[in-house]
Amino acid sequence: MQMLAFPFSVYDNANSIFNRSTIMNTMKLKLNLLFTITALCLFVANFTSHVGAHEIASEMTDSANHLLQSLTPKQKATLVFPIDDELRKDWQFIPMERQGLSLKTLQPNQRLLAMSLIQTALSHRGYSTSLQIMALEHILHEMENNSPKRDPEKYHLFLFGEPSLKTPWGWRIEGHHLSISITVVEKEVVVTPAFFGSNPGEVQSGQFKGVRVLGKEEDLGRRLVKALTTEQLAVAVFSKKAPRDVINGPGREVAVLTPKGLSAAKMTDEQKSMLRQIVDSHLNKCRAELAANDWKKIEADGFDQLHFAWAGQLERGKPHYYRIQGPSFILEYDNTQNKANHVHAVWRDFKNDFGQDFLKQHYQSKEHSN
Repeated sequence: MQMLAFPFSVYDNANSIFNRSTIMNTMKLKLNLLFTITALCLFVANFTSHVGAHEIASEMTDSANHLLQSLTPKQKATLVFPIDDELRKDWQFIPMERQGLSLKTLQPNQRLLAMSLIQTALSHRGYSTSLQIMALEHILHEMENNSPKRDPEKYHLFLFGEPSLKTPWGWRIEGHHLSISITVVEKEVVVTPAFFGSNPGEVQSGQFKGVRVLGKEEDLGRRLVKALTTEQLAVAVFSKKAPRDVINGPGREVAVLTPKGLSAAKMTDEQKSMLRQIVDSHLNKCRAELAANDWKKIEADGFDQLHFAWAGQLERGKPHYYRIQGPSFILEYDNTQNKANHVHAVWRDFKNDFGQDFLKQHYQSKEHSN
């Protein structure tokens, strides 16, 4: 898949500084450096794959404090809110004016520290997906006659509480089609709600024609529904018309929906493997250690308890929706808007959304120790 350009350019003024020969040499050096850094990142990712999930809390806390140290008092006031502020659960993914600290206002060193914090929660694929979602804003900017509301840098960070391994705190990265909430309670970390969107779902023209930022999530869902028998399909498809959007979106507490669709218990081993790949395509946007914790819960509850439900048409380019629900979570994928070329996908945890379960345990333990 063609990768979109990183939304924050460091070399905008190159033409006014260097001659053509120097620019070409600089580009070669940049490419070599890019490949070297990519290889190093992959090496480090593999080398650190055995880091315990609890150590992520420490990395995240350090990263947040490094960012705070780089900010002015005014910037800190924009970024930091109390842990119990209602804004912590007031997440959104539409283009709008937001509170929080805008990435657009940061100095280069501050922006790098902000991106470093984001990387502590996400896998390589999740971080790359996030950047590509941001980059799509430039395409929308051009499609909508240079609309000012479309801006690859119009993403905001929120920090709730004081980054520490002793007291609960949290943070969120948010903007158009991206809203990821993280809660840290002592050495526990939870990433939910996690929303990723893509507009356009597939770029139809121009330099990035054919790019599908969330194409894997669509293709895997369709592959499973098309692998079902006629009898299975009659159970899995609960409506011929897809809902206009995900149900467990902003503005509501996560809700256990009626488990419509086909249970994994009634699938073949091959179909179960396909179902597992869909879940993993959504879950593996988090750090591997965090995704592994969720997989443990799924397996403990029983993989056969999962239900796969589809609504809408089966052919690509037609409105469709699917969801997978288990005892502990729900994931939803919807592609109905803009002639079925506008994707919304969300993952939520029934017991631990916004770290509710960890927070409850933390406060109960504090009460008992007093």
